[in-house]
Amino acid sequence: MHDLENTVTHWVFGYGSLIWNPGFAHVSAQQGLLKGAHRSLSIVSHHHRGTVEQPGLVFGLARGGSCRGMVFEVADSHWAQVRAYLQQREQVTAVYRDVMRPVRLADGRTISALAFLVDERHEQFAGRLDLDQQLAMVRAGVGLSGRNIDYVLNTAKHLSELGIRDRQLMALADLLAKDEAA
Repeated sequence: MHDLENTVTHWVFGYGSLIWNPGFAHVSAQQGLLKGAHRSLSIVSHHHRGTVEQPGLVFGLARGGSCRGMVFEVADSHWAQVRAYLQQREQVTAVYRDVMRPVRLADGRTISALAFLVDERHEQFAGRLDLDQQLAMVRAGVGLSGRNIDYVLNTAKHLSELGIRDRQLMALADLLAKDEAA
């Protein structure tokens, strides 16, 4: 009989596209709450959702507040592969600091999860942008992973389906959805 209590697993906290496109093998996923950082559309994207000439915006975890997202449990046997994949995906320009943070799971447990916090000293950190600034960049951004609009709308849709409220993101998504419908 397999003793699940002694099985070593690792955890990854997703707050943006990792929620709807983790891209790695995981044994379970559930909602979680990370305190001390909040979801922020504040990273200038020159790769995945924009270019140097026409940058887009992607999410980062910025200091302060809290963030609800998805937490993915990864088997120890896959951890090295998942870490390498996430390093390649998330650290193209080293705008994030990959750190271990406590996350409260929906089932009540608190675990330590890998999270990608924005390096606020990095040149691609845009800081607090108002809705009009975000809208302009997201409308124009297209990168190797596709249109910035699709990234924002997909994230908003999945958060809504999970019952996760993010007023600022939903206001932006409403405006973008009107653009798409026109």
